[in-house]
Amino acid sequence: MDACNNDCKDVRSEMLQNIMCYKFAINDLALYLDTHPEDQKALCLHREYSKVLRDLTDKYQKVFGPLTIEFPCNKWRWLEEPWPWERGMYSDVDL
Repeated sequence: MDACNNDCKDVRSEMLQNIMCYKFAINDLALYLDTHPEDQKALCLHREYSKVLRDLTDKYQKVFGPLTIEFPCNKWRWLEEPWPWERGMYSDVDL
């Protein structure tokens, strides 16, 4: 495998890791906000993280293909590469 493929895999892995971290943080903030709905700092952080997650997932999907079936694309890209559950270390993670 050449350096370009390794770099691409590293970028892809890092992006997936960031997406998972932001999803976790957003979910955790949502649970907190269930009991503290007036916490403006938490609300602001939830909005900020949600925006970052949207940007990250859009960027990832434009480069590497859809993470979910809801992502619109010009052609049916599910068949081009391994299915989401066949991608190695992230196979058990619901992205």
